[in-house]
Amino acid sequence: MTMTNERRRLTRDDVEAAFAKALGETEGKARAAAPRALVIAGAVALTALTVAYLAGRRRGRRATARIEIRQL
Repeated sequence: MTMTNERRRLTRDDVEAAFAKALGETEGKARAAAPRALVIAGAVALTALTVAYLAGRRRGRRATARIEIRQL
């Protein structure tokens, strides 16, 4: 779609063509970035789970009661 000096009405086809062009460019960039984004998201999730596990384990050790059982 080129710009001209003459005034003409904007048609539905013009809008659809511009939208398809913009959507196509964006979709290509998103598909190219998807594998890297998945790796980063996986690493962040794994780190968060590890930190939560270790924090819970430490808290569990600290809060555990020690009971001695004596036989009478």
